[in-house]
Amino acid sequence: MKIQKTDIPFRTLVSATLATAAAMLVLDLAWLGIVARGLYVSALGPLMRPEAFWPAAALFYAFYVAVIVGWAVLGTESAKAAARRGAALGFVAYATYELTNWAVLKDWPAWIVPIDIAWGVALTAVAALAGKLAQRSVRGTRGTDR
Repeated sequence: MKIQKTDIPFRTLVSATLATAAAMLVLDLAWLGIVARGLYVSALGPLMRPEAFWPAAALFYAFYVAVIVGWAVLGTESAKAAARRGAALGFVAYATYELTNWAVLKDWPAWIVPIDIAWGVALTAVAALAGKLAQRSVRGTRGTDR
């Protein structure tokens, strides 16, 4: 396997990563903490911790943001392509999580599966779009770019 060398300026990488992470965190925390909080409490009640376990959450966000940036932001030429790749990544990631839980956890509610998958698709698409727009603004381009 041949590894292709890419020259991505550090400033561009940092900007894309910070924008992706900010969009992801703001939207996901609003969704989990405000918009859909009652939904998760009613669906998962006794399975939920009283408070999130922040080390696990931080690891998830760090890994997921890195994959979004590498696959959907830096790996595309346009904002539309970044959003599409983000949506596809969100589908795979959230469907994997939801379908695995539904398959192996005794009382996993089936009705939450499509809601969470749809959220993963939307969230990851928007986070990838934010990262791509930040990348483009740092590079000063409006058209296609890598």
